[in-house]
Amino acid sequence: MKQELARGALDKKLHSATLNHLHRPHKGWVRAVREALGMTSAQLAERLGVSRPRITALEKSEMDDTVTLGTLRRAAHAMDCTLVYALVPKSTFEETLKTRAKLVARKLITEIDHTMALEAQNMDQKSLEEEIEKLSQNLIREKLKQVWKEIN
Repeated sequence: MKQELARGALDKKLHSATLNHLHRPHKGWVRAVREALGMTSAQLAERLGVSRPRITALEKSEMDDTVTLGTLRRAAHAMDCTLVYALVPKSTFEETLKTRAKLVARKLITEIDHTMALEAQNMDQKSLEEEIEKLSQNLIREKLKQVWKEIN
């Protein structure tokens, strides 16, 4: 119950219109903000206490996804900005969990149904789907850690 409430609260916080539509500019954030402020790379370099080529390297490393958070934080500070760091799910946490739990449940139930088929006792499609749904809900409620175990 506590995890469910925490998931719901975090879902609401992360799915604001701003975060869902905030994508890195094609030039990268550092360069886009620097240019929007009318700041040259030499001026940013001076504010950071580094050489101008380091700014070029910084902007390239941002585009290559190799820049560190510390470097981005210092650059943001030098441009009078705040670095915002967040992991934003593609859908809600609840939907992500339901999808994954259903996948795990389907795998487990299908294995059981296969064994039952060998004994001519397998379930019809409707019963199979009902069992998958029940198991997926149970996994979320009582065995959440099992949802993220690797399945083959």
